[in-house]
Amino acid sequence: METIKALLVDDHEVVRAGYRRLLESTGKIEVVAEASDGEDAYRSYMQHQPTVVVMDLSMPGIGGLDASRRILARDESARILVFSVHENEIYLNRALDLGILGYISKRSASRVMVDAVRQVAKGELYIGQEMTPFLVKRTVCTDSQLIANLSPREFEVFRLRAEGKSVNEIAEMLNVSPKTIGHHNTSVKQKLGLANPAELTRLAIRLGLVTP
Repeated sequence: METIKALLVDDHEVVRAGYRRLLESTGKIEVVAEASDGEDAYRSYMQHQPTVVVMDLSMPGIGGLDASRRILARDESARILVFSVHENEIYLNRALDLGILGYISKRSASRVMVDAVRQVAKGELYIGQEMTPFLVKRTVCTDSQLIANLSPREFEVFRLRAEGKSVNEIAEMLNVSPKTIGHHNTSVKQKLGLANPAELTRLAIRLGLVTP
């Protein structure tokens, strides 16, 4: 079996160090690069062409879904495994719709991470046990279908607005102008049929993206 080359993407250095030790202890997986945000992940992928990307979702600036979209737009054969705290059908559906091959929870046992990396490296789907109930429900809810109409960047703006972030705060986090975020915010409200921030927050709560 050829050595699997992995790119680790997480905004916490200590977490990446733990992943590196775990994966490289197998003797068959080499971590060729690390990244702390989506922009860095995209650049590192282009530079190192890893076999597998292990991708966190919530990071400063460009999040994991947007970074994955960019990577897959440049290389549709990219093999990406999401490793996230978000155990939610919305995130799972968006990941699978993008073409991401794997999704496991950060609560997963160490062996699950290793198994997932190996399976995704072969181009096969791997969904962690915590996420399989959501996989079964993949087609159900009208709210979920509405959210599916949002672009990755619009979804990120939707989530951050639901968390109470202002347009200026989001612009700073995503390294874009407030005007750009304002356009995304307007588009989100139009696509979702929302009249005000309170309706946006209630929708996010129903979807389990934020807690009341």
